[in-house]
Amino acid sequence: MKTAIVTDSTAYLTLEERNSYNVHMIPLSVNIEGTFYDEEIDITASEFYDRVRGAAEFPKTTQPSVGKFVELYETLGKDYDEIVTIHLSSGISGTFQGAVQAGAMVEGINVHAFDSEVAAYLQGFYVKEAAKLASKGASGEQIMTHLNDLKDTMDDYIIVDDLQHLQRGGRLSAAAALIGGLLQVKPILTFQNKVIVPFEKIRTRKKALRRVEEQLASAVEKHGALQATVIHANCEKEAREWMKSLEAAYPTVDFTLSYFGPVIGTHLGEGAMAMGWIKK
Repeated sequence: MKTAIVTDSTAYLTLEERNSYNVHMIPLSVNIEGTFYDEEIDITASEFYDRVRGAAEFPKTTQPSVGKFVELYETLGKDYDEIVTIHLSSGISGTFQGAVQAGAMVEGINVHAFDSEVAAYLQGFYVKEAAKLASKGASGEQIMTHLNDLKDTMDDYIIVDDLQHLQRGGRLSAAAALIGGLLQVKPILTFQNKVIVPFEKIRTRKKALRRVEEQLASAVEKHGALQATVIHANCEKEAREWMKSLEAAYPTVDFTLSYFGPVIGTHLGEGAMAMGWIKK
């Protein structure tokens, strides 16, 4: 049984990781003042933040067309028996639904679509788990069962500097954005039922980071060994220092440093930080 693993660019797996795990990637794109860029291909994360910092227009993001999915699936159908295609939460993007539609259109290969219900490197955790199983000959159904089992151990927390990015992009209600702005808080957000919602409102960034670490400690107590990621929106130095202190405090957790690229960065804004984990 040969099963291909597909994901989209918002998993933010590096090119080396994609090659190492034999993962096929389809990009989302970002529109900066009328010019479209496929993220991870046409523009890097650091280039994106430099471009939009003084831009007159708020960037827009675009999901892949169904046709691009169909083209990729048909190509993979020449060499594989099945496809497991893993995408960012259907609550914040239509990418997953596009993958489902494309899977129903191709012939000769069975396509299993998995809604990660999260985004960024947390989505990447699912991709890597799927790829490991695929390399051992697991079927699409076996991989899907494993991924669904892992969902119970997944958790994520996002700290943003400015809720206006999420509100303008339609990923957070205006009421929630207004509350954050009026109180000058550093809100902690999380994915719940596939959408981004407020978790807690914290007065300072330092306290917000500490609160997220408390959640990690509870997860370690519950699950033991974890895979975790610290994700940053163009604030690598701060993220790396935080991760270094976490590594010293939680020896049973394997940490990976990652980043919010152009598409997710459009909605979170520069300076956002996140941490999430899944059972090892």
